Amino acid sequence: MNFEFTDKVKELQRKLQAFMDEHIYPNEQRYFDEVESNRWTPARVIEDLKPKARAAGLWNLFLPNDENGAGLTNLEYAPLCEIMGRSFVASEVFNCSAPDTGNMEVLARYGTPEQKERWLKPLLAGEIRSCFAMSEPAVASSDATNIESSIVRSGNEYVINGHKWWTSGAGDPRCKIAIFMGKTDPSAATHKQQSMILVPMDAPGVKIERLLTVFGYDHAPHGHGEVTFKNVRVPASNMLLGEGRGFEIAQGRLGPGRIHHCMRCIGVAERALELLCKRAQSRVAFGKPLAEQGTIRADIAASRMEIEQARLLTLKAAHMMDTVGNKAARAEIAMIKVVAPNVTLRVLDRAIQVHGGGGVSQDTFLASAWAMVRTLRLADGPDEVHAESIARQELGKWSKARAQSERQ
Repeated sequence: MNFEFTDKVKELQRKLQAFMDEHIYPNEQRYFDEVESNRWTPARVIEDLKPKARAAGLWNLFLPNDENGAGLTNLEYAPLCEIMGRSFVASEVFNCSAPDTGNMEVLARYGTPEQKERWLKPLLAGEIRSCFAMSEPAVASSDATNIESSIVRSGNEYVINGHKWWTSGAGDPRCKIAIFMGKTDPSAATHKQQSMILVPMDAPGVKIERLLTVFGYDHAPHGHGEVTFKNVRVPASNMLLGEGRGFEIAQGRLGPGRIHHCMRCIGVAERALELLCKRAQSRVAFGKPLAEQGTIRADIAASRMEIEQARLLTLKAAHMMDTVGNKAARAEIAMIKVVAPNVTLRVLDRAIQVHGGGGVSQDTFLASAWAMVRTLRLADGPDEVHAESIARQELGKWSKARAQSERQ
């Protein structure tokens, strides 16, 4: 595996870093001030920066095709996603934020020409936002076969009923479309029961019951909605790919989408380590700088080693997705889904500790970053599910090797 980036990627890294330094970091406080003054109204600063990002050629970087994106592979996108991950503000400015990235990939891959024209086109332009309605409060949604929501054909329409939560992005007034997962045929084979369908958020019967908090953060104006769908009717043409293909779409969506989170985690961890070092060198306790305390130096060293390991595993997973496909890379994808957030949480915790009381306040990004990264140990499947998958694949390899040995 050659992780030397191409000249194209290096140039994008340079341009992206320059944009972050000039426009993102200096405007972080403005963003939070605007949101604080009007919780559920999109921040003006984001809309002001989008045209600048687009003019700089830093737009839709996540999409692999040249027509609508930058034509980057997963491996090429990784270092760019890492840079964007350093700031909560950045991803949306470049139209590279979840859940829109995953939804755009689904529409680009599986959408009909009509669906693309109505929904993908404005999403690619950053004019609207979207959400993904999959998780349900009544079942263990990490296993998609448990989904209970229903999608029932009625003439030229589908009737949708369900209770969803953690529908991230639903609080944003720009959120116009949901990709909804439900069962079209409960009697079909286990992985052929589910379907995905496009549901406009203003359709009669769609109701945001409440917006959930994450360790007390409401993430306005994005929000994480608990949403009910009661006898919602949409045209049959809103079905994605076809009945019974929902599980297939979910598997395709959650692989790339989650590795983007892993890439961003590396950026969060790098920024946290920088703050850790800066604080350790400037703060004096018990007669000498914290940077001269043995335990702090050990924390710095451990953080650097862990970040490098996590980055290499992220790059390996991305490389395999590009070269052998998501299915063959499923072990590496599962591993990085566990490793990246756990490493980032440890680095954040060390940085918080060095900052003392300030570390748990709003004075740095550390506390809010910890809350967001902690959710990734649950999002798209908890650590335990990924660990079980890894163990099953590992045991399978040895069982196969033993069977071959016995035949010989």
